[in-house]
Amino acid sequence: MRRFCSLLLCLALVLASALCLSGCHGSSDPTTSKELFVVGFSQVGSESDWRLANTKSMTETFTEDKGYELRLENAKQQQENQFSAIRNFMLEGVDCIVIAPTIEQGWENVLTEVKNAGIPVIILDRSVSVTDSDLFLSNFGSDFLKQGNKSVEWLESQVEGTVEEGDTLKILHLQGTYGATAQILRTKAIEVGVAKHSDWEFAGQLYGDFTEAKGYEVVSDFLRTNKDIDVLYSENDNMTFGAMRAFDDYGITYGEGGQVKIITFDATKKALQYCLEGKINLCAECNPLQGPGVEKLICDYRDGKEIPKHVYAEESIFTKDELTQEFVDGREY
Repeated sequence: MRRFCSLLLCLALVLASALCLSGCHGSSDPTTSKELFVVGFSQVGSESDWRLANTKSMTETFTEDKGYELRLENAKQQQENQFSAIRNFMLEGVDCIVIAPTIEQGWENVLTEVKNAGIPVIILDRSVSVTDSDLFLSNFGSDFLKQGNKSVEWLESQVEGTVEEGDTLKILHLQGTYGATAQILRTKAIEVGVAKHSDWEFAGQLYGDFTEAKGYEVVSDFLRTNKDIDVLYSENDNMTFGAMRAFDDYGITYGEGGQVKIITFDATKKALQYCLEGKINLCAECNPLQGPGVEKLICDYRDGKEIPKHVYAEESIFTKDELTQEFVDGREY
């Protein structure tokens, strides 16, 4: 009998060992592992609905029951705060660092320090401009230039043949945080579009810093002296909401049948609702639910698989015709 029990115990131990070794190390049941895989996450801030959804995606992905400890630091849109957080992560000996950078420039030194410490880095959402691409493992985010180009192509299809001879299409361009990848590439798309069309021009290019308050402020100031606008090209939804409030204050109509066509980026639930109602003409999607994609990169890295240098999230553009109330109600962000 004792011999039989011993055999059962050995079999149980073998099965337990097999379970511990199977699948992604970071996703294993923590009851089969003594230590959690620690991820240090430097988030740029909480400046927009998109950013809040992005943070939520990360916190819901990297949980203890999946074998992780997530150490989150909010940089409040200050790069220096990110540098401090990253150096603290190094001192704490985290297993991986994820960075959603404020701007592209200025990362060479701190990323060199992280590389020398032997800690893998994943760049999230935006990008960094460094001479050595080996300073980070991978960059997971959005194709901001593609978003901008698709939006410009849509505008071309809408206004072709509608601008009277001798007149111009006047575009109010609301820009996000200068130096951020989203700002650089969305700006590039519309500037190329304006340069391409002799009957397009900027009514103004305003700095909105990706926030609703700043968007409202700068558009209100602009409208005090100039209300001749045909298109609003706004680099995120929150700035768009601010601009819409300013338009309301000055009695300027927008959306379907209005004076101003609105192009906005992010496609949050609120923006899509406005689009469905005809208040916004085009929503270019920027998917914030990036936690699962980052986890896959970490799993592949830990399993010794080859890691792509850049991974783009799947995204679309939306007009009223592509939307239903059911789709909008089901939006997670």
